[in-house]
Amino acid sequence: MDPLQIGQIIIAIAVGTSILLQARGTGLSSTFGGESTAYRSRRGLERTLFRLTIILIVVFVVISLVGARAASTG
Repeated sequence: MDPLQIGQIIIAIAVGTSILLQARGTGLSSTFGGESTAYRSRRGLERTLFRLTIILIVVFVVISLVGARAASTG
């Protein structure tokens, strides 16, 4: 296995985990008239987790593009 593929797998797991950690606690409560979280500001750990998710996604895309470029050039 190529090191880029291993990196992609690790980052994909990290992205999935960070997304699931953000979604924890929201559930369907806002659907049925519960607290709406759409327009509230993120603070503390929630903001850090949100930024980390964005960084991980950008790194994943960059690694994917580098891997595709390396595969196309042979």
